[in-house]
Amino acid sequence: MLRSDDAILTTHAGSLPRTHELVAANRARQEAAQESAQGAGNGVPEDWDAFLGEQVRALVERQLALGISVPGDGEYGKAMSSPMDFGAWWSYSFQRTGGLALDERAAWATEKVVSGPGEVRLTGFSHRRDQQRFAEAYTDPTSGIFHGAPPVFPEAVGDLTYTGQDAIAADVRHLRAALDATGAPEGFVTSLAPGSAARIHDATGRSDEEFLYAWADVLREEYTAIIDAGLVLQIDDPSVAESWDQIEPEPSLEDYLAFTRLRVEALNHALRGLPKDRIRFHLCWGSWHGPHTTDLPMADIVSTMLGVHAGAFSFEAANVRHEHEYRVWDDVVLPDDAVILPGVVSHATNVVEHPELVAERIERFAQRVGRERVVASTDCGLGGRVHAQIAWAKLESLVAGAELASRRLWR
Repeated sequence: MLRSDDAILTTHAGSLPRTHELVAANRARQEAAQESAQGAGNGVPEDWDAFLGEQVRALVERQLALGISVPGDGEYGKAMSSPMDFGAWWSYSFQRTGGLALDERAAWATEKVVSGPGEVRLTGFSHRRDQQRFAEAYTDPTSGIFHGAPPVFPEAVGDLTYTGQDAIAADVRHLRAALDATGAPEGFVTSLAPGSAARIHDATGRSDEEFLYAWADVLREEYTAIIDAGLVLQIDDPSVAESWDQIEPEPSLEDYLAFTRLRVEALNHALRGLPKDRIRFHLCWGSWHGPHTTDLPMADIVSTMLGVHAGAFSFEAANVRHEHEYRVWDDVVLPDDAVILPGVVSHATNVVEHPELVAERIERFAQRVGRERVVASTDCGLGGRVHAQIAWAKLESLVAGAELASRRLWR
């Protein structure tokens, strides 16, 4: 992976705003699939693959024109049927996996699960401790964080198999073609971690460990396809930090870290033998707009994060619950072969960060781990989190801040 040898490089955490044309086409495809109709005549491009390739190429060109050093495909190959739909990053894996069926009970989201002493089990999404503490806000449609009715999730009903060969082949083909056409030296594609994919009900009765490793074997095929195409693989894994808030009552740190280590071990099993310097890991505390007062501190999870078989580590560092945690790097030793991708602009606010603030955030990390080992990024994916116009303004500020920091760090 590229390092900031001469100036601070820039990237982002994956998802970018879809164009109006892509959103409309995705919606038409979903409607056509539901009606078992053919695409022609209902708003679906006749040559969907060529259309998607053109969309990805235009996206890469826009990122490069803005000054993003390491572009991605924006997760354009993962269906998004409305401008503010942000579930595609997670749900896409279910569209590429056999052995699943729709769970009409939405058990993963609605059931309350209480863990016993020394036990760690995930409770339903609506029973998160942050949501319980701010129940009035989370259930008020005027609050800005109201989630509404839970969506229908899949559940595992048999052996898991990977069925997404054509989809991932298209993802890597489109980004590879865009990079080659523009001369960009590097680009990345995101993929889900086993720990995050496994946050659904398993009706087969497998143990937690068996279910995690089943997902690891499935997702390895996608990981390998990305790397074999000469691209950088980004692993998205909110389960490492975010699951802390999804355990009732609050567990001991020791029990939680044991729970999390199993997820890292399953991920490393999936990544075995793949080149570390082509893998980056994205740590996330959950990107929903909420108070996040029950987030796990970075200091408690950073060593676990660094145990992932990856050469770069992306994490939230710009939102107001985690910005102060740059001081963690006063005490943590970053492996010699690793770089960090701290978020220096946030998906959690519509306020566009000033370039001077972005530069200050970058410099804090550069002073602690070395300027060449900092690549400026976003806290999380911007697609579906903020309006497209704001998202692109944030990326513009990210680039401007990196330029300011570079002038000061290399003067």
